Amino acid sequence: MISAYIDDYINHLRVVKNASQLTLVSYRTDLEQYCRYLAQRLGTDVEELRINAIDHKSVRDYLALLQHQGMQRSTVARKLAALRSFVRYLCRENLLPSNPIAAVATPKQDQRLPNFLYPIEVARLIEAPDISTPLGVRDRALLELLYATGIRVSELVGLTVADLNQQQGLVRVSGKGGKDRIVPLGQQSSEWLSRYLKVRASLAGKSRQASKALFLNRFGGQLSVRGVRNIINKYVDALAINARVSPHTLRHTFATHLLNQGADLRSVQELLGHVRLSTTQIYTHLTKEDIKRVHNRTLPRR
Repeated sequence: MISAYIDDYINHLRVVKNASQLTLVSYRTDLEQYCRYLAQRLGTDVEELRINAIDHKSVRDYLALLQHQGMQRSTVARKLAALRSFVRYLCRENLLPSNPIAAVATPKQDQRLPNFLYPIEVARLIEAPDISTPLGVRDRALLELLYATGIRVSELVGLTVADLNQQQGLVRVSGKGGKDRIVPLGQQSSEWLSRYLKVRASLAGKSRQASKALFLNRFGGQLSVRGVRNIINKYVDALAINARVSPHTLRHTFATHLLNQGADLRSVQELLGHVRLSTTQIYTHLTKEDIKRVHNRTLPRR
């Protein structure tokens, strides 16, 4: 049955490809969603599906349905990528004689510019936490680190205390595909991390089991991706910042500010952990958009 092959494939990604937990969950979700669609299309149960039921037309119609439902093209493309990878795996394992979806076209991507904040907005956000409390100091250190390094939120929550090298002002980051990189912390980030480490014990003491994670939640356990999103949303709502802000917004902001200050593209690519330079190049298109957004945000009459 197809569910057993999905289990094998996910295990292959975990063991052979060293994929992150986030990738494993995303791929499983995407594959199981298609299987539910396919089962309904064929009038059968998911448990009864066989891998030879996967075909070009069902995948093409499935993607069209997702776009009709308003799903972003980038998300649809990701779901297709999961299906392609799964089918290629089945072919390599000689479980399918040929690739039935090789000719399915990837949805054309919208050329959307990354959302980012201006320096005054970043300052307001970073300075929002109440630093008279341990959780407030944690939040300040977290925000400083996100902006100073541009790391992904999944990379942030995966950091351990041992990943910090405060003497040299560096942090070791475990990126996508298990690839490590070293990123400078910056003075402000280093100072607030030092302050946080002094109060971290008061959070760690609330848990029966000691956590190696750098950032802890209020119960002393490892802070989750959702927890980071909730922290940022809390301050964004309180400040009434007129922009959509997520943990990834600070990553976009980091890259945009570096390039606008003259940093070279290769260095920014290295800091962000991008495999392809083309992924980083989108930030070079922000200069004119920068001017437009300043105009739209700051003029009271427009």
